[in-house]
Amino acid sequence: MLQIKVYSDYVCPYCFFGEQVLERALQGIKDQVQVEWMPFELRPYPNPTLKPEGEYLQTTWENSVYPMAKQLGIHIVLPKVSPQPYTHLSFEGYQYAQEQGKGEAYTHRMFTAFFQEEQDISEVDVLTKLAGEVGLDETGFRQALDSGRYKETHRQALQHAYEEVGIQAVPTFIIGNKLVRGLLREDDLRRLIKLELEV
Repeated sequence: MLQIKVYSDYVCPYCFFGEQVLERALQGIKDQVQVEWMPFELRPYPNPTLKPEGEYLQTTWENSVYPMAKQLGIHIVLPKVSPQPYTHLSFEGYQYAQEQGKGEAYTHRMFTAFFQEEQDISEVDVLTKLAGEVGLDETGFRQALDSGRYKETHRQALQHAYEEVGIQAVPTFIIGNKLVRGLLREDDLRRLIKLELEV
């Protein structure tokens, strides 16, 4: 079974693209790989997050994100949630989802909730509802967030990403023993996965 680890942040549009492209690249071979999503916060608290109405995001989306979305055939919008949400709580929720075997479904739902529905994924009520939508127990999920049960697990995951793996940008894929920074085209990603499967 080939291990694929993907370092990403739920508020990174290129990470959403990466999730979609990976899903396409794995068609027909998904049963031969195990995908694990790894937390990475681009702007951890208390660093200020970006504002969608600000020039930086407006320009980046107009010049890069929207053209890439069109090319990939992925529906995405610049969420009006301002400032952008911190993702530490949604990642603590991910740790709960991962324990329940729903890590991939939860990750996908975070991306679509933020980038297609403009939901505020830093709000406990929103996260709890989304967790229920992917089949998680809402009461258990909320208790996990309210009690901070996964706060330390998440902190260690970030420390691992920053210090041990040296992640500096997302998405970053580790496919078997190959580290790939940034977004690959579907064909290139599939070719790389197949090469690693043959090792």
